[in-house]
Amino acid sequence: MSAQTNTSGWSGIFRPLDWLLLAVPVSFALRYVSAWRNDTLLFIITGLAIIPLAGWMGRATEHLSARAGQGLGSLLNATFGNAAELIIALMALSKGLTGVVKASLTGSIIGNILLVLGASMLAGGMRFNRQTFNQTAARISATSLSLAAIGLIIPTVFHLASDRQPGGWTPQAEQSLSLAIAVVLFITYIFWLIFSLFTHKKLFTGAEAAGHAEEKDAAWSVTKAVTILLMATTLVAFMSEFLVGSVEAAREQLGLTEVFVGVIIVAVIGNAAEHSTAVMMALKNKTDLSLGIAIGSSLQIALFVAPVLVFASYLFGQPMTLEFTLPEIAAVALSVWIVTEISGDGECNWLEGVQLLSVYVILAILFFFLPEPAHVQSASDSLAPAAGSAFNPASETNSTAPIPAR
Repeated sequence: MSAQTNTSGWSGIFRPLDWLLLAVPVSFALRYVSAWRNDTLLFIITGLAIIPLAGWMGRATEHLSARAGQGLGSLLNATFGNAAELIIALMALSKGLTGVVKASLTGSIIGNILLVLGASMLAGGMRFNRQTFNQTAARISATSLSLAAIGLIIPTVFHLASDRQPGGWTPQAEQSLSLAIAVVLFITYIFWLIFSLFTHKKLFTGAEAAGHAEEKDAAWSVTKAVTILLMATTLVAFMSEFLVGSVEAAREQLGLTEVFVGVIIVAVIGNAAEHSTAVMMALKNKTDLSLGIAIGSSLQIALFVAPVLVFASYLFGQPMTLEFTLPEIAAVALSVWIVTEISGDGECNWLEGVQLLSVYVILAILFFFLPEPAHVQSASDSLAPAAGSAFNPASETNSTAPIPAR
């Protein structure tokens, strides 16, 4: 989540998307009143309900940050920036929907750097003929995101390379590889926090100061911020459980694949509040902050959320790997490359926004028409102990048997 304009008191704190809070009681009714139960409708309504709740979580975190001071405040933002997405993913992971979880990770990365950044550049560019940002900070963030993406791509490369050798690939080897990479990514995230919050924080002063100045004189009290954060988090947990519980029935009835649901729908729901904030900052010509929201959130997904989900999967008894489908890793690689190119000159315009949005739409069309992999199982079947490949049906064979070359 990101810095937002705040007002004191309980009045005047509602935002345009908050009318979607009406979906919260409707979700409870659809879930617990048997006569009204409709999984497809429940999936849609709970998805809408999560959007404003995620926004309230972000707002509460920002107000706590203002009270805690810039250093600790930035740490709070970095830690809880993608709390809604993490809660949704943990719920899906507990149900054994690892395909949806991994797809939502790639969806969040490409969504932030294509959809969010594209919409922000388009909106800001329509109001301002030319917008500039800190070229050095943007380049460092984009480069860090490129390096993080490598960690997510390597397990798939490992599978492609090793399954052509007799006995070269086993589920256990891939789980160990993914766990090791998750540890490296998490340690890298800690170093990134030290770099951006302490040793080189001046590089990011523009973005931090823009948000901090707006909050400083109008921050909520600690009690109020904590209360709202706890309430919003609790409701997001309920909504996430409803969403995940109805996803299988909803996608079958709507004719959607597991990958499309994860990459597009779940990712957009989890990041919707963040999307609106980045656009608002761009409209105020605070391009550094808008860029920081988009790239920073993707970086956090790759370095923090993905490793945490791998660690959590062991607690649920079904280790999750970081192996993704070929279209997913292609989408991430291309998206990261594009944002690296755009961030090189220190300025942006509305046409670049249109170009980013065009790429996102093209990828969305790809995932919509992409057929369901033959190995996809039901939620109950996926709770089996063996963890298979993300795209190779042969991965569910005996771990000691060689996997035929494609």
